[in-house]
Amino acid sequence: MSDQFFSELALPQPDIELGVGSASHAEQTAKMLIGIEAAIESHRPDAVMVYGDTNSTLAGALAASKANVPLAHVEAGLRSYNRRMPEEINRVVTDRLSSLLLCPSDTAAANLAEEGITAGVHVIGDVMADVLAKFGGRADAGAVLAGFNVREQHYFVATIHRAENTDDATRLTSIVEALSQLRCPVVLPAHPRLRAAMTACGVQAGGNVRLVAPVGYAAMIALVRHARALLTDSGGLQKEAYWLRVPCITLRDETEWVETVSTGWNVIAGADRDRIIAAASAPARPAEHPALYGDGQSAASIVTLLKTLHR
Repeated sequence: MSDQFFSELALPQPDIELGVGSASHAEQTAKMLIGIEAAIESHRPDAVMVYGDTNSTLAGALAASKANVPLAHVEAGLRSYNRRMPEEINRVVTDRLSSLLLCPSDTAAANLAEEGITAGVHVIGDVMADVLAKFGGRADAGAVLAGFNVREQHYFVATIHRAENTDDATRLTSIVEALSQLRCPVVLPAHPRLRAAMTACGVQAGGNVRLVAPVGYAAMIALVRHARALLTDSGGLQKEAYWLRVPCITLRDETEWVETVSTGWNVIAGADRDRIIAAASAPARPAEHPALYGDGQSAASIVTLLKTLHR
């Protein structure tokens, strides 16, 4: 799907493509570590910037640290406090190695302070808000909804991708059964990994669940914007649903984006079938919608702060 995102967001093609592909966490990280180390040695950057909590984030952080190059971490300070999540390990290690910690919220900065990390910490908001403001309205919403044969506010959008759900047959079965019992159509963009997991555990989605191919950024935003509610285990979509004022039901037992929960726009349902159905049956739409995660100018703040880093 990367080509689709590069095209939609008008991003330049990368100068270096590591070509790692899918593999175990250890194999992915090891291959990226080798490739990123070579790139650092070749280009001698003033700083390395990593984003989020993926294996590439960890590999970039390790390579920069070992090469003694200053490291900036975008989306620093997020915590689920669930060490079973590979993403949590990646976050914690990356934050420990970073010189510049760019936090999306005061909560994230407070998490770092509790761990004794205060130097180089800045609350700059979330760059995903910048992207949504610039590209979020590019799709023809009417055409997108017609393409999926759904009507505004009369369907749900769902995504399932985290290993804690796809690799656990009990959790995956419970989630799919819950989606299958919802009264409105459920548009579920499904990565091949999800389809394979469903086949492996022998779970089949009900007729109201429309398993579709992964969709691009603009089409996904259009789908979420006009949905009755979003059901997801994605962190990014939790934020986007909040900004779009769409109720979110999180298919995890915790979330890093705790502000979306405290404001009432996000309900943590885990993989519990009954809780998922109950939350989707009457999705909350609170009257209050406080501003969260910056003002859409996070990228400019990051550029300014990067200029402060020197080898």
